[in-house]
Amino acid sequence: MRVPSAGISPTGGTAAVAGSVGAGDVRATGPAGATSAEGPPSTARPGNPPAAPSYADTPPMHVLPMGERALLVELADGAAAAALHAELLRRRAEGDLTVREIVPAARTVLLDGLDDPLRLAARLPSWEIPPPAARAEGVLEIPVRYDGPDLADVAALWNVPVRDVARIHSAAEFRVAFCGFAPGFGYLTGSGDLPEVPRRATPRTAVPAGSVGLAGPYTGVYPRPSPGGWQLIGSTDAVLWDHARVPAALLTPGARVRFVPEAA
Repeated sequence: MRVPSAGISPTGGTAAVAGSVGAGDVRATGPAGATSAEGPPSTARPGNPPAAPSYADTPPMHVLPMGERALLVELADGAAAAALHAELLRRRAEGDLTVREIVPAARTVLLDGLDDPLRLAARLPSWEIPPPAARAEGVLEIPVRYDGPDLADVAALWNVPVRDVARIHSAAEFRVAFCGFAPGFGYLTGSGDLPEVPRRATPRTAVPAGSVGLAGPYTGVYPRPSPGGWQLIGSTDAVLWDHARVPAALLTPGARVRFVPEAA
């Protein structure tokens, strides 16, 4: 599926993140605005991507009760969270699981609206969870002008010519790991050996809507103007959040994405 260029900026809309996202927690929005707090202290926002905490002393899966009807499942890494998220969706679709919300984050999955959370908590660690299968709807293509102000800095970090940043980035296939920070903002992880980059030492007070940025293992597209500290390598006219569209978010957890270079 190709996303056509649009001549308007993405619509920010009302806040879909319940509560604030401050230093020390990570929250990801679900379809109805549900949030999941990431386990170890970190900050998941374009000004400061989630840190990579050590899970050396924790089990592969840690299930925590969240109120009377919810569970928070902590996993060893993002790949494990993606696999569990896909398996939970599959079981719900097949009628083997009754749950209102399934909300992935960097290394957690929140399940809300469970009839018997304690029973599920006892069963979850024994599940055999396969790697997530590719989604049937194919790859979403987002046209990008690789004209970002940090293009030269990223090239230096990758030790490649500036022109190669677009080639390397657009050659990767990405997956939306989770969503958060602002309505329509997806945290995308790339396939292959896409090099990681640190966030900027000094965040910008204003980043234009449609900016394509890198930070840590993530690529993201700013759906509306906002402060941010990610390395900006390009821009797109794709509308990330549109109230008139169903779903309103262009990027949803599990979606496959490719960035297609456009003439700057």
